[in-house]
Amino acid sequence: MKNKTIVFLCFFLTGLYSFAQENTIPLIEETIKIDGQLDEKAWSELPTYSDFNNFYPDDIGKAKNQTEVKLFHNGSYLYISAIYTDTTSTSMISSLKRDDFVGIILNSDNFQVVIDTYNKKSNGYFFSVNTSNAQLDGLVSFNESRYDMNESWSTIWQSKTKTEGNKKIFEIAIPLKALNFDAENSKWALNFIMRDNKANNWMTWTDMPRNYIQHDLRTTKTFTIDDLPKTRASKFIVIPSISYNYSSDVKNETSQSNFKPSLDGQFSLTSSLKLDATINPDFSQIDVDQQVTNLTRFAINFPERRNFFIENSDLFSSLGTDEVNPFYSRRIGSNSDIQFGLKVSGNITAKSRIGILDVQTQESDESKSQNYGAFVFQQQLSKRFTTTAFLINRQETDDLNFKEDFNRVTGLNLNYKSVDNKWTGIANFGKSFSENINDKNSFYNLSADYSTKKVQGSLGFLKVDRNYITDVGFTPRLYNFDARNNIEIREGYSRTKADLLLFSYPQESKTIQTIRYFGSNTVYFDEIGKVSQSLSFYNHAIWFKNASAVYINVNHKYDNLKYAFDPLGNGNVITPGTYNYGTVRIGYNSVTNKKVSFNVDATYGKYYSGNISSFSADATYRLLPIAKFGVAYEFNYLNLKELGSTPFHLAQFTGEIFFNNRLNWTTYLQYNTQRNNFNINSRLQWEYKPLSYLYLVVSDNYNQDLFRTNWGVAFKM
Repeated sequence: MKNKTIVFLCFFLTGLYSFAQENTIPLIEETIKIDGQLDEKAWSELPTYSDFNNFYPDDIGKAKNQTEVKLFHNGSYLYISAIYTDTTSTSMISSLKRDDFVGIILNSDNFQVVIDTYNKKSNGYFFSVNTSNAQLDGLVSFNESRYDMNESWSTIWQSKTKTEGNKKIFEIAIPLKALNFDAENSKWALNFIMRDNKANNWMTWTDMPRNYIQHDLRTTKTFTIDDLPKTRASKFIVIPSISYNYSSDVKNETSQSNFKPSLDGQFSLTSSLKLDATINPDFSQIDVDQQVTNLTRFAINFPERRNFFIENSDLFSSLGTDEVNPFYSRRIGSNSDIQFGLKVSGNITAKSRIGILDVQTQESDESKSQNYGAFVFQQQLSKRFTTTAFLINRQETDDLNFKEDFNRVTGLNLNYKSVDNKWTGIANFGKSFSENINDKNSFYNLSADYSTKKVQGSLGFLKVDRNYITDVGFTPRLYNFDARNNIEIREGYSRTKADLLLFSYPQESKTIQTIRYFGSNTVYFDEIGKVSQSLSFYNHAIWFKNASAVYINVNHKYDNLKYAFDPLGNGNVITPGTYNYGTVRIGYNSVTNKKVSFNVDATYGKYYSGNISSFSADATYRLLPIAKFGVAYEFNYLNLKELGSTPFHLAQFTGEIFFNNRLNWTTYLQYNTQRNNFNINSRLQWEYKPLSYLYLVVSDNYNQDLFRTNWGVAFKM
């Protein structure tokens, strides 16, 4: 009996010791040369994290090809190594350009790490590097009912990749000062992801169902950071930039040029709180927005890419819903230049985040000088609930004096995530205040989402009063344009929405991987509760074993049109009335892990009192590591009978030439008959040192008859 007790104690202590050794990031005071060799002594002394799981296209069982991960820190850097044992020495990549999300994450062999420095499942970071050492970094945040990725955030970190036989080696060093963290909290959460693009496989370290995105923070595992620095080297970054722009208006025979210096800075107030500042910033957008054909009555939301607004951007951008958002940063500086901006954002405690922003614009021909302010406070109440309170202010200024023209929006949000990770929900309440407007100014939203591998669904209700005015927000459906009288009418509305997705995974099939059934119904009501629009959508899709897919969509719309609408742009309007119409769409998506990939679809059906037929196709040719080319074409033909008929053409070409990881040349060609525009944008980009860029951009615009309207040259450093 005594011997059994001793044996039991030995096993218990051994297990306890082993458990204590698990999921630990030790402190090793050694500086690593990032060269992909992994020949330093520290690497040989570390535990290995392996046993990766299948995630896509099948999330059952362990990965056939395994990845071994090791990590430690030296007080200044978090070092990570990964070795992927492939079945071949070849790699498949799609980009050499930094921060190319599609090219690096989706269409390249790559390794990723997801880091939640607070272990609160609310927000975090991701770092990815493909086998040709192209880097991508960004933010992960919980928004409404899902996790979103923002690849516009960037920081300086080191990586090196190498191939030895069938082994793909990744060596990474991330500065601790680049991350927001609580110096008193040594519990972080991480996950590792491996993408084998050749085999079209995703593998994750944690075992997670495929109805999650790979960067879902709920699937990370806790790590203890040994001897996490209580104090750290302060991060003080100064980013000067200069830009020169020359533009010529051919039609009016005028031209102008300007030279603009600007200064941006970032200072770490604490390990988790950052101060961003900008003076006379140059917010000229280097990346052009992808043009789209818009046949709806409402505006389209484009993403924010400007650096000043990116840090902790989820605090400001997730204050509403996808349809009613009280803060849309692209409004700031859209009509006039920004003089200065200040922002403080980050964690003030492990469970509390704060965001304070103030931006001053100068007067222009289109706008008076304005001051934009925002205050956001987020508190994690428990593992399930997080609440956010906010105040947004836009006010006209005269020098340093505030005028009476203002718009203020305040509100409170409550987010819910269930412990079993199946349920999420959000409740929103908002109120706006403008000069002489103090009633019918509220916004309400309540929604719930359910997600498992085989069943996903959502149910929601929102209401927007006619005076819920958000000058710094995005609320397109609140504003209705009457094309007959050429006026805009602001009108409140409410909406109900229900979605249901069913997934089937036929294990016996040799060709079919997944079958999806999707149904959705959205109903809009006017201010007196009468149905103004109802949209029903059905989708049936089949994914094959090789990751290609075929789908069919059926759309039905009931529209009680109150205001005249001119989709053809010829002055012949669709008159107010009741319309029932629908379309059928079929499409095919090819596999993406080939040199040539393509998508094609066709649509036919009714459009108000007429007909619509459309066709779209796109193709990508990868000549890596030298170049990548893409073409896309979309054709929409509207036949509104006596009102006329118009074809809309949208053609796009993208060409990228990669000289190396730091130097590339990108050219966009976009031909859009709806906007009567043919645009050429050609950009030479040189990252002459990490995150320091030189751009030379030539832009040329023509009308659809290929008559030049304007052109320009821009230099930015």
